[in-house]
Amino acid sequence: MLKFVKNHMESIEGIASYPMISLMIFFVFFVILFWWVFTATKEHIKEMGELPLDNDQHNKL
Repeated sequence: MLKFVKNHMESIEGIASYPMISLMIFFVFFVILFWWVFTATKEHIKEMGELPLDNDQHNKL
């Protein structure tokens, strides 16, 4: 089965660019995520962390 898939993939023109594009998307996503985590304010992180425990929202409904 793997030989069939490998032979089929080798017959596609330009298939070698897809792994590089995937790697770049993966890398850019995690660089942006890393930047966001370190630039987020402490108040925002605390507010988001306490959000699941906030019962006031459910009592108002």
